[in-house]
Amino acid sequence: MTFKKRITYYYDEEVGNYNYGYNHPMKPFRMRMAHSLVTAYGLDKKMNVIRPPRASARQMTRFHSDDYVEFLSRVTHELAENETDHANVYLSGEDCPAFDGVFEFSSISAGGSIAGAKRINHGDSDIVINWAGGLHHAKKNAASGFCYINDIVLAVLELLRYHQRVMYLDIDVHHGDGVEEAFYTTDRVMSVSFHKHGDFFPGSGHLLDVGVAKGKGYAVNVPLRDGIDDESYKNLFQPIMRMVMERFRPGAVVMQCGTDSLSGDRIGCFNLSMKGHAECVDFMKSFGVPLFCLGGGGYTIRNVARTWAYETAVLLDEELDPVLPYNDYYDFYGPEFRLDVPASNMDNANTKEYLEKIFTHVAEQLRNIPHAPSVMMQEVPKDWPEASDDEIDDEDMDDEPERKVSGRQRDSRVVPVTELYDSDTDEFANTDLSSYRHIGTSTRPARSSAK
Repeated sequence: MTFKKRITYYYDEEVGNYNYGYNHPMKPFRMRMAHSLVTAYGLDKKMNVIRPPRASARQMTRFHSDDYVEFLSRVTHELAENETDHANVYLSGEDCPAFDGVFEFSSISAGGSIAGAKRINHGDSDIVINWAGGLHHAKKNAASGFCYINDIVLAVLELLRYHQRVMYLDIDVHHGDGVEEAFYTTDRVMSVSFHKHGDFFPGSGHLLDVGVAKGKGYAVNVPLRDGIDDESYKNLFQPIMRMVMERFRPGAVVMQCGTDSLSGDRIGCFNLSMKGHAECVDFMKSFGVPLFCLGGGGYTIRNVARTWAYETAVLLDEELDPVLPYNDYYDFYGPEFRLDVPASNMDNANTKEYLEKIFTHVAEQLRNIPHAPSVMMQEVPKDWPEASDDEIDDEDMDDEPERKVSGRQRDSRVVPVTELYDSDTDEFANTDLSSYRHIGTSTRPARSSAK
């Protein structure tokens, strides 16, 4: 089989089995819906589809603290109730519950992002997709904003071993605070976030938050107001990203494609259409720099699935029929059954003057950094030391001796296109989502919006 481009798509069919809770807005089931559309359109036949290895606790501690990862590896709902002191430190109440399998769910997300970064490092792929990744709020020693393990930071750390500079781009409606904080003092990572700012979670991402020390100028924040539409977003996004790419010249780009910036999202407040959101992906692909696309937010799950399937096609340069093909979750897309998320008629609070002020500030910020950070060339170190395959297999078989195939051997196989579970999961009930709209964090208090 030959592919037009070296594109790798990571998917673990078990990711849709996990449940944050019936009334929780985060639904991992959306990844299964997106994958079902990808296969229904036949996109899986045009790229490498791989089941990712699970990230180990040791891999997670490349960024996260040992005590936090150890707690996460053993936490259950009952333990969290009994160890309230630890739970209050490491988890954030209703936003980040101790649901069954939270560590395994996190290991799927992080495993795909680490493995994808390695494929880019080794020159095996030009574009990598991991829609289960993009959990950008998780902090070094705590969960935050529905995110437990920051797979993005782990992927960027892996990319930095081979690339002098890595650019992180976030088009989620929420500020990518966890990733920005992780690289706030370095000039080797430029973080760029387009997000709602003000009375909105996490409260960070002010226009004047630009990094500190060697990292001053390498955090680019674009705080937006409610209702921004495709045209306004494009007219700001494209010139800013063109300047970033010309000035910073990254060796690889990691792009968080959160879909809560779409019109009609249950938590978001922007007014982007599916095609307007995907145009950002297409624009970044046009630079020809290795591109790693990740998932993220998105809480109207039928629109999440539509958009990530469509953006998979954009990365493959494939045209899709706007009439949805029959798939395992066809009834979710009624009554129109089309591949489209249109914008609404909501007001756009982003005036021309406000957007011009944002652009002028960002342009001046970028002009004040050198064309390329002063990073000396050095020999690429060997890959992170891991347990050998035989050791992993032996441990796996010791734990479950009745197995004839180890977990590693199973995970290394390519996922069959028909490998999906049936599910009786439906759209979640109406719930109060106010907990995801609070302002500020314990480490970085909220600031007022740019005027």
